[in-house]
Amino acid sequence: MSTIAVSDDSFESEVLKSDKPVLVDFWAEWCGPCKQIGPALEEIATSMSGEITIAKVNIDDNPMTPGKYGVRGIPTLMIVRGGEVVSTKIGAMAKTKIEEWIKETLVSAEA
Repeated sequence: MSTIAVSDDSFESEVLKSDKPVLVDFWAEWCGPCKQIGPALEEIATSMSGEITIAKVNIDDNPMTPGKYGVRGIPTLMIVRGGEVVSTKIGAMAKTKIEEWIKETLVSAEA
């Protein structure tokens, strides 16, 4: 499974009401670091498809959701579980660091 594009209109149904955790990537077309982590997020979306969904919110096209969640810089990555933000990272990271963060967050959220 690849990443899914989420809009202000679909955020609630795709992310908040998801039956599994969702990593939300707030990004923009003009953002270099966002483009840098894009391929890694696609790979993670495929390799971890049973554990987590990767959703991408373009902040230029969908200004309401980033504003609601206090996104100040991009890329901002948030893990949402059960309708709640359980962890946030700001800035580009290596694929291995993103995977470690996801696994740590999912384990601690289950505890």
